[in-house]
Amino acid sequence: MDNDQIKREIFINAPIQTVWELISQPAWWVGDAPGPDKVQVNGSRVVADTKYGQFPVLIEQSEPPNYLACRWASSFAGEEPKEGNSTLVEFKLISKDGGTLLRVVESGFSHLAVSEQERRKFFDGNVHGWEMQTEVLRKRAEQ
Repeated sequence: MDNDQIKREIFINAPIQTVWELISQPAWWVGDAPGPDKVQVNGSRVVADTKYGQFPVLIEQSEPPNYLACRWASSFAGEEPKEGNSTLVEFKLISKDGGTLLRVVESGFSHLAVSEQERRKFFDGNVHGWEMQTEVLRKRAEQ
């Protein structure tokens, strides 16, 4: 598969701490914008309820206010993230020009244990999802 990573970069005209407060809300990006219907938090494990089902998210690393890494099985509702069904989502925040540069990288699509056609479908769906969710995030942070 050619595309293992989705990369999205957006400038947000808000201080890094404001953006971090939104980024660090558990599973804020899961489901349709503006996010999940309900979230249950149990330590580093978060379960987001959406109209598509429940999606467990595992927080793998957090370095406030600059970095957050989470693992999720975005195409496998109800399944715990593990090898073969999950991707890693990384959020990197950098103070720049009085605002914040946000870089989102989701990787691991080539390791999903599904057909090439399914991997492409999951990848394309998440490309669209990140475009939508980062724009919603930008608007919220800039209010």
